[in-house]
Amino acid sequence: MLYLILLDYLRPLDEIDRHMERHREFLARHYEAGHFLLSGRKEPRTGGVILATAKTTEEVSQWISEDPFSRARVAAYTVIRWQPTMAASGHPWDSMLPSPRCHSET
Repeated sequence: MLYLILLDYLRPLDEIDRHMERHREFLARHYEAGHFLLSGRKEPRTGGVILATAKTTEEVSQWISEDPFSRARVAAYTVIRWQPTMAASGHPWDSMLPSPRCHSET
């Protein structure tokens, strides 16, 4: 199952930046484990987004509890369980679609 993890900063950016290096280390661990697929900042810089793959919502909640942003209480999280049903043809996301696969023609 895919999950969108939306982060909203609760504190000023200078406070967020104090935790950024440890947050990136947290992200790197989950990329190496195969949990995280994409991540990045929101524009304007009010938070971030992580696309993750997990078996359960509880697993995602556990990861969030380990994020330095969560531990420092500088970000709030929204977790959206998501099952894609369409994708542009020829992209690696094809393998995440339920069978039979549906593709956008544009």
